Amino acid sequence: MQIGSQVHLKNTAQNDPRLHAALAAADWPLLTRLCRQILRKNGRSLGAHRLLGFSLHKQRQFEAALKAYRQAYAYWPGDAELLINYANTLIEQAYNYDALPHLEKVCELQPLHAVAWIKLAECCYLIGLHSKGFDASRKAVELATSTPEQVSALMQSAIHRRELGQVREAVEDCERAIALSPKDPGNYTNKLLFMLADPTVTADQLAHAAREFGAVFEPSLKPQWPSFESHRGTPWQRLKIGFLSPDFRVHSVMYFVEGLLAQLDRRQFEVFAFFLFARGDHVTERVERHADHFVNLAGYTPQQQAEAVRAHGIDILVELAGHTGNNGLLAMAHKAAPVQVSWLGFPATTGLTAVDYKFTDEVTDPPDAQTQYTEQLYRLPTLFASYRPMSRNPLWRYQPRYQVRPTPALENNCITFGSCNNLGKLTDQVLTLWGKILAAVPNSRLLIEGKNLERPDFADAYRARCGSLGLNPSQLDLIPLRHENQYLTYHRIDIALDPFPLTGGTTTFDVLWMGVPIVSMVGDSFKSRMGVSLLTYLGRTEWLADCPDDYVRIACALASDPQALNALRQGLRAEVEASALMREDIFNHHFGEGLRVMWLRWLAQTEHPNDEQAQAQAIESWLPGFPEEWSHPATPGVGMRPGLRIPLGEAHERLQALVNKAKEAPPPQRAESESAATKMESRHWIAVTELAEIVLSAVPHDPVALACLAEVEHAHGHTEFAVTYLRYATEAMKNLV
Repeated sequence: MQIGSQVHLKNTAQNDPRLHAALAAADWPLLTRLCRQILRKNGRSLGAHRLLGFSLHKQRQFEAALKAYRQAYAYWPGDAELLINYANTLIEQAYNYDALPHLEKVCELQPLHAVAWIKLAECCYLIGLHSKGFDASRKAVELATSTPEQVSALMQSAIHRRELGQVREAVEDCERAIALSPKDPGNYTNKLLFMLADPTVTADQLAHAAREFGAVFEPSLKPQWPSFESHRGTPWQRLKIGFLSPDFRVHSVMYFVEGLLAQLDRRQFEVFAFFLFARGDHVTERVERHADHFVNLAGYTPQQQAEAVRAHGIDILVELAGHTGNNGLLAMAHKAAPVQVSWLGFPATTGLTAVDYKFTDEVTDPPDAQTQYTEQLYRLPTLFASYRPMSRNPLWRYQPRYQVRPTPALENNCITFGSCNNLGKLTDQVLTLWGKILAAVPNSRLLIEGKNLERPDFADAYRARCGSLGLNPSQLDLIPLRHENQYLTYHRIDIALDPFPLTGGTTTFDVLWMGVPIVSMVGDSFKSRMGVSLLTYLGRTEWLADCPDDYVRIACALASDPQALNALRQGLRAEVEASALMREDIFNHHFGEGLRVMWLRWLAQTEHPNDEQAQAQAIESWLPGFPEEWSHPATPGVGMRPGLRIPLGEAHERLQALVNKAKEAPPPQRAESESAATKMESRHWIAVTELAEIVLSAVPHDPVALACLAEVEHAHGHTEFAVTYLRYATEAMKNLV
């Protein structure tokens, strides 16, 4: 969003009629050529410098635009208009740290301009500077003079409020913004996201708000929805499945999506990944290997995104973000594919009739939940998702520091309860109940990990808030959230406490995998039943509370016997990995089965519209044609690089060949000054490691890849790691029998 920028750019172009004409006509190639002509004659031309980066940005030549802005900045480091557009391009490409000093300078140069503060607030969000961003947003609210400025300032205020725990105020900001600009989709998405954490909001109210979103944006698009006649093929044809998401990167969604992308049955399905975020990372590179096709749609309008999906002939489109940032819901509202599905990213309805189904399960969405959705619920006979830990660094799951350790109470002589959830979920009601647990368990402590707790002022204010709710501040351990500590903080927690009504999601999977039992409250809708479903499918319903008193009782019972707690902890990871929570093979089978059922229903509906009996008969007549070979598990595949997928057996052969080559190669020369403990890795062993990691990202616990990694560690004298990999390889072999 470049609020106000174009106005100034038009003023910039007034001095040159040619630039003005090209800018007015939005002829970006011409404007680019004219700017470059001027700069060849006068390398310091401010107007040409301003417009060159802007015109390249409009042509989606982002790297060229950034290069142009860098050159312009060298000449004009104090020009506010140049800086704000430079920073805006950096933000759009997710270079927020680079944009921050430029926007701080803009605010110094133009302290009375709301746009400067709005952009500073926007920049702060992605990099977690929420107090700074909130202060900037409130300054923008004070200074805003136009409706677009007021709406943008309120949006920035809302998103930072939520991160600072001001949930209700965040919703109110969104509602004020919607009243000012009813056609701005971002404020609806933010409102719905923030309503999740408000304990006063019911599932029906959330569904109503989502339907309001659909009612605003969908009706005008419905007349243009395609009929998709060209897709009417055979019941058992290989289908093109598109996954639409901004989160194919370091993001919690990838803990559940990667295994599906890697091993969804390729006999039945061709997998497309449509990426909606500006910049990828090392996780994105893995997605590019897993998918058969990777398509970047970041920066495109919803209509352009929908057209791109249609151009690829997608039969079923699965949207993974829901009402979260950078989502593809408006592309879905254009009806980008014949069958459209919501899954995973948002624990409630999209509010769109264009979305036909939502994947869920029989526990998370109970039988009476359908009224809360515009989509038809497709309940899987297993948990709604399958978890894979260590998405950021897959090989770390085998490192000793991430193995389950004894419960810390054995050493600390006290029980430590804990939560690593978003602080916005820790409402007054939640903290008050946790205070009762601390009072009931002598010498106990409560560890809370969260954003901004590294700041003394924020931590002191949080302690004061807890104290006002009945918690003894001296029993609190407030831990700053740092990505490098993911999983490691659980070594400090004996018993995890799940917030409510918005329960933990990925965090609860993390907790259980690390061997930490968790107490969760039973709720009445998806957002408040994630703990219910996880513990039910794990077979640990004894940790589910029906009421606050029951919650306290369960926590106290777990805390009463540290030795029993430790025995439970030592066996919990094995329970989790053997359960539906982590059985990717079971989940992928049922997910694929669901996609096929949706396809059969669509075919039947197109052949027999408005005749449910005929549709059922058609599906029944097709079932005998189900290919017999699909009854047997598919051969796992490994994505070697984008567009190249090979069978697992072939990947094993390549791995063994690389190991043999590494063993036969002469040892690399070491400098005499190098210490004896230092080992020089050869490129052959590096190749083994890289391929083994690729295999394990496709097939976790693959015994051949693990054995090869043991060879690598043994060759370099790392005996402990070699033994660890061999142990995992042996366990994996047992599980294959």
